[in-house]
Amino acid sequence: MHRLSLMIDESLYKKAQDFSAIEKKSIAQIVRESLTDYLDKNDKQVNLLLEAEDEQEVLEILAENNFSSEDEFKKKFGL
Repeated sequence: MHRLSLMIDESLYKKAQDFSAIEKKSIAQIVRESLTDYLDKNDKQVNLLLEAEDEQEVLEILAENNFSSEDEFKKKFGL
């Protein structure tokens, strides 16, 4: 594991403390789970970049920043 330092405002920290006590989880565990969930939901964009075969294609994808949601994709292709 890697250590990560971050700064958050006081009200967010207080909410995290309260939630941590209710859930009986450390704040670190909550942050890990939240980051994992966020990345899982947004990995489609990352996969598009990783699958690009050349630098120009990657640059075009980034410049357009016109990604479709999963629901839009399914509707478009009848899935």
